Amino acid sequence: MSIQKILVVDDSKTELMYLTDLLQKRGLQVRTAENADEAIKRLGEEKPDLILMDVVMPGQNGFQLTRTISRDPQFADVPIIMCTSKNQETDRVWGMRQGARGYITKPVDPAELQAKIDALS
Repeated sequence: MSIQKILVVDDSKTELMYLTDLLQKRGLQVRTAENADEAIKRLGEEKPDLILMDVVMPGQNGFQLTRTISRDPQFADVPIIMCTSKNQETDRVWGMRQGARGYITKPVDPAELQAKIDALS
């Protein structure tokens, strides 16, 4: 599967701008959402090839949203990479148990992000 369309879910406008810029420079199409409700709305509008998911967000957190998306038959095939400042091993394990296919800690290393994306392609 070739990854072209990415949905970035993060409540930080700075982080959204950074990741959008980084991904667009690699020729990828990026859509953004600042919370779980927006993310669900974006999913309904267009199915992405990959989701980059923050954990700490108001309302439903990234772990909960990852679980919701990965258990929905319509979106279960969309890989999710957690992209978060939560850097404990227990957080990484929990994220993977919720259905994430990768886990990156912030600040995001562009080479590490690209390697995770390439591994899913």
